[in-house]
Amino acid sequence: MEEKKGFVKEFKEFIMRGNVLDMAVGVIIATAFGKITTSLVKDVFMPFISWIFGARDMTALNIVVRPEVVEGETVVKEAIVIGFGTFVTAIIDFILVALVVFLIVKAFNKARSKAEARKKAEEEAAAAAAAAAEEPAPPTQEELLAEIRDLLKAAK
Repeated sequence: MEEKKGFVKEFKEFIMRGNVLDMAVGVIIATAFGKITTSLVKDVFMPFISWIFGARDMTALNIVVRPEVVEGETVVKEAIVIGFGTFVTAIIDFILVALVVFLIVKAFNKARSKAEARKKAEEEAAAAAAAAAEEPAPPTQEELLAEIRDLLKAAK
């Protein structure tokens, strides 16, 4: 029983670590993002690309190496088909998903660099303000005149 409590405690510590939770959130977001990009490719881009190639559906573009042999209603030999349309669809899907991920990462990096530049500027302004606060203020005109007067009195 002692070993079981130790295992449960160790498992809790493992699950409660921040990187495990971050990873879980990442997987959930990636799954949702995958559905969005798949729909974008399948429902928006592929009909347009199929229209350019003159096909109703890219996955229907195949090369028949050997047609099927049918006797009556029975298939004697299956057809051998090279499904290049499906392959092209998968390649286009990959390229478009990679492009979307690239654009998201690029936008994130740009936003992060702007935030870092803003933070650096704020730190420099704070450092300049602290340096200005440390420097003694220059004497006022009245103080200088009083000092000159005192020196003239002492010289007499």
